[in-house]
Amino acid sequence: MLLPSALTDQALAALITEANARLDIPAHNAASRALWEAYLAGSPERVPFRLGINPRFILLDPALNPEGITFRQYTEDPELMLQILLRFQCWVRHAIVQDCDLGLPERGWSLAPDLQNYYEGAWLGCPVFFNEHEVPDCRPWLGDDNKREVFDRGIPDPFGGALARNLEYYEYFKARQQAGFEFFGRPLAEVSLAACGSDGPFTVACNLRGATQLCLDLYQDPDYVHQLLAFITEAAIVRITAYRKFLGQPLRTQSFGLADDSIELLSTEAYEEFVLPHHRRLLDTFGQGGPHYIHLCGDAQRHFPTLKEQLNIHTFDTGFPIEFAWVRRALGPEVWIQGGPPVQLLLHGTPDQVAAETRRILSSGITEGKRFMMREANNLAPRTPLDNLEAFYQATLQHGRY
Repeated sequence: MLLPSALTDQALAALITEANARLDIPAHNAASRALWEAYLAGSPERVPFRLGINPRFILLDPALNPEGITFRQYTEDPELMLQILLRFQCWVRHAIVQDCDLGLPERGWSLAPDLQNYYEGAWLGCPVFFNEHEVPDCRPWLGDDNKREVFDRGIPDPFGGALARNLEYYEYFKARQQAGFEFFGRPLAEVSLAACGSDGPFTVACNLRGATQLCLDLYQDPDYVHQLLAFITEAAIVRITAYRKFLGQPLRTQSFGLADDSIELLSTEAYEEFVLPHHRRLLDTFGQGGPHYIHLCGDAQRHFPTLKEQLNIHTFDTGFPIEFAWVRRALGPEVWIQGGPPVQLLLHGTPDQVAAETRRILSSGITEGKRFMMREANNLAPRTPLDNLEAFYQATLQHGRY
């Protein structure tokens, strides 16, 4: 399999040379580490800036992937996945300035199989499909005539079915690590498994049943919804427990993070009745009191006070739409909030528009308490102009100082 010519060793070497000439990378990295130390201590000089970005950024951009390598090819070939993951990391560390370590990693590269967001639904039976112009996804498989089949099948082997690839690729990466593989003179320092968390029981239930049908089930067959969410939660606990044991990690840590984007479909009353008990079970199983973390894309801010009060969640990674002033007032100055301009604006807007929106967010009151981190909302879209990201970063530097 050919690698994208835009990310050949020669092209990346040129990018590395250019970045080292443009930036004082050791000074940047030292300043970034100091900023994060101050942020964790509650006394940063400014708002930290960090982007969420994954390999779709290069696979779905013809300028970075002129060979047209598809997600299917990437997903089904462990060596190709390894190469793309490393080239992606190298490109990000030299092409995009943010408050994290830039340049070649001092200790080496970190790798885990990339199963995107389809892994949990696929593991529980959903067929995976590969859209030519998008990331892979899974299709619902529980219709009205077989909606209880998932219970009959039982909880799958955490290392089997759709997740057999997770272990296979982990072992492939480990073998490459043990053979002394290096990329630009840096070893594979850390290899881990994917699927060590959960996309959330309600979101996974939408994967299995379909969002529209699941919402109808809330009214037509609520007992089934309770049973399905309990099953999905138990399955997640079995899988995460097995992975933590395999990796030699403790079962419980002080804090635990989860996601559940699809609760944006629910009223606060429906959330508390159907989903809250399962979120609490996940946090009680893997956490030791918290404070905990949650990622929620979409229009979910009405749930934030409940999540804080009922689950001791004190870090919110947000998407859009978000009313930053309301969120800060509702949660208080001590809660950590992450968010920023919508990815559509970063993709289609001008640098001036991006800078103006960044300034508006920073002046909304969200920075009260010095517990705000700027990022895109949420996960950077392929083909986003780098000029827009530079404007985003510079506006944060200018208007995010305390």
